[in-house]
Amino acid sequence: MIPVSPRAAPVTIEPFGNVRVEITGLRSTKGLIRVCMTRIPKSFPECKGDPASRQMSVAADKALELTFTHVPSGSWAIAVLHDENSNGKADKALMIPREGFGFSRDAPVRFGPPRFDDAAFAVAQDDVSVSIRMRYML
Repeated sequence: MIPVSPRAAPVTIEPFGNVRVEITGLRSTKGLIRVCMTRIPKSFPECKGDPASRQMSVAADKALELTFTHVPSGSWAIAVLHDENSNGKADKALMIPREGFGFSRDAPVRFGPPRFDDAAFAVAQDDVSVSIRMRYML
């Protein structure tokens, strides 16, 4: 009798890439820049409920360039908050943001944050560069 070895299941390797984020238009170097990157539409723009989201907080600076490494392929969207008073939240005055914000693909802001699809960009095996322009309402 010839021994039979079980067939190994095919291994699927998900491609990964790096996402370089350039943030422009900061009005000051006060506080922190909070960046959230998700691929779950319901979790955008705050990354809530997405355990695979990528988040980063760095000191505000006039020229910022951040890199998320080893990002799985797929559609991703980025939201940025300039938390000038470093309190960990987006401050508002009469529902109008008091602190700066920005989104990938310069997604339009109407009566609230943009839709995931408006901010989404593709990540594959190649590196991706995303430029985000900060906006200030007050």
